[in-house]
Amino acid sequence: MLDEYKKCIEACYLCAAACDNCAASCLEEENVEMMRKCIKLDMECANVCRLAAQFMALNSESAQELCRLCADICQKCGDECAMHEHDHCQDCSRACHHCAEQCRKMAA
Repeated sequence: MLDEYKKCIEACYLCAAACDNCAASCLEEENVEMMRKCIKLDMECANVCRLAAQFMALNSESAQELCRLCADICQKCGDECAMHEHDHCQDCSRACHHCAEQCRKMAA
């Protein structure tokens, strides 16, 4: 694995875990309907983060392209989560924005 990928891979896995936790926690909230978009983006983001990390670990020719997509989805998810006051949403937002930043560096 290339050293330049290590920080991004770590950010992707941490983001995926934060998104999984956020989605599960949102499902426990009283008004789940209001959390629908957050949950959906959490699930999308967690999946693309894991895939991007796998592609980087494989040093795939498509890793940069996937990192670009991952950055976009992380940004959307982070922005959505930032609109909710729950601690799990705020934690997820920070993880998503950090991952988006790392993925943008990889995609450059």
